[in-house]
Amino acid sequence: MPMKFEFAFSKSHRPAGGVAVLLQVAGSKEAAGATVVDPEGVLPKAAKIGKFTGKALSTLDIVAPHGSPADRILLFGVGDAAVLTDHDWLKAGGAVAAKLRSAEKVTVFLDAPGVDVTGKAVADFALGMEMNAYSFDSYKTKKSDDDSKPHQKPIKVTIVSGMVIAAKKAFVTAQAIGEGVFLARDLVNEPANVLGPVEFAAKAKELEKLGVDVEILTEREMKKLGMGALLGVAQGSSRPPRLVIMQWKGGKAKEKPIAFIGKGVVFDTGGISIKPASGMEEMKGDMGGAAAVTGLMHVLAARQANVNAVGIIGLVENMPDGSAQRPGDIVTSMSGQTIEVINTDAEGRLVLCDALWYCNDRFKPQAMIDLATLTGAIMVALSSHYAGLFSNDDRLAERLLAAGSTTQERLWRMPLGKEYDKMIDSKFADMKNTGGRHGGSVTAAQFLKRFVRDTPWAHLDIAGTAMGSPTDEINQSWGSGFGVRLLDELVRASYES
Repeated sequence: MPMKFEFAFSKSHRPAGGVAVLLQVAGSKEAAGATVVDPEGVLPKAAKIGKFTGKALSTLDIVAPHGSPADRILLFGVGDAAVLTDHDWLKAGGAVAAKLRSAEKVTVFLDAPGVDVTGKAVADFALGMEMNAYSFDSYKTKKSDDDSKPHQKPIKVTIVSGMVIAAKKAFVTAQAIGEGVFLARDLVNEPANVLGPVEFAAKAKELEKLGVDVEILTEREMKKLGMGALLGVAQGSSRPPRLVIMQWKGGKAKEKPIAFIGKGVVFDTGGISIKPASGMEEMKGDMGGAAAVTGLMHVLAARQANVNAVGIIGLVENMPDGSAQRPGDIVTSMSGQTIEVINTDAEGRLVLCDALWYCNDRFKPQAMIDLATLTGAIMVALSSHYAGLFSNDDRLAERLLAAGSTTQERLWRMPLGKEYDKMIDSKFADMKNTGGRHGGSVTAAQFLKRFVRDTPWAHLDIAGTAMGSPTDEINQSWGSGFGVRLLDELVRASYES
């Protein structure tokens, strides 16, 4: 069972047992809260013996000395106070949470000498603790030896700082962000036999409780709209497709929305162009883009963002039964453009092209951003440390890069160009759905570009970052929820009125 925290914020607090966490900057001999929990002044000697210098993310865990109101003291290093960022506070909270597996109550002293602690910093620290504690173990009936005594009650955490009022206000927003990230992680981690297109749509429908307008289009309605590309992917599955439209109307009435579109292939066998068996189980996460969009819409509604936003997710399952589309089939997209299906495993772009066209045609957004676990090629180029960014608009690209730098959900801009169009020209249709091995992520983006017209647009290829990415202080989960914090920061910095 994952850890849960119950937070309180206080200007001063004297622990009554439990763990006391004391922040300390690099090179300093004084830790936050030392006068409260170390009346005898023994911590500097303990730090010297333990070679604790306050280096970023370093710790020293000791039994509390005689006379201390705490049972344990955890010295935690934050490094150079002059260069601390919002993300550093997140990481600090996550690193501390990792040391509290057996705790029942915790007091965290944040106001270390030389550290400028803001209300947002306090809230980010608390959010980092929650993000580290997330786990997905719903289907485990037997816990591991390390979790033989699961936490039945939340760990009570009191965060001591002079910024109490600002921290409480900032934590409301931080909790909304955490909920959105956890929703995205849950969706990606859920097995495909439980989460099909219909079930995913139902999860999105629950956002109505927060004030999001949610519409769900069925296969019949998509046929009337002419979404032959999306429906072609779905036709091999017994599970019907869905297109979900989520609207958050928090901005001015006549203000054009910003739109987010997510690929939602709930399971991808590759279709007739079937994938190798090894690792195919991970294709339950091929809806990471749709998960991120759904999580983002939760955040915007939960924090009452002053923006008009649209989230559209195309939900299908790509299966290889007797009704599945074949290599060589030609489908007609909603735009009227025809597509020769060269490889049925290049299916995500077929889902997205109809969703993009529908979004642009109906909502006339000021910008469109799509997220998709689209190509293995982007992992060859960038591994799992950056997502690929493709855009027809420099200003939008710069805003996304800045948001990625702030949240450390990092992006790397990749090229687009007419030269790549030739690689997806078809002898029999307007285009083909893959340009081959070379430049695979680029030709996929070039394909999508044909369905956005002149609207500012960005495509984020998150194949390496949405699932199976390296774990760190704020993510111990296979499904990372990548994109939620990134896009919330984008909205906050560039689009809120």
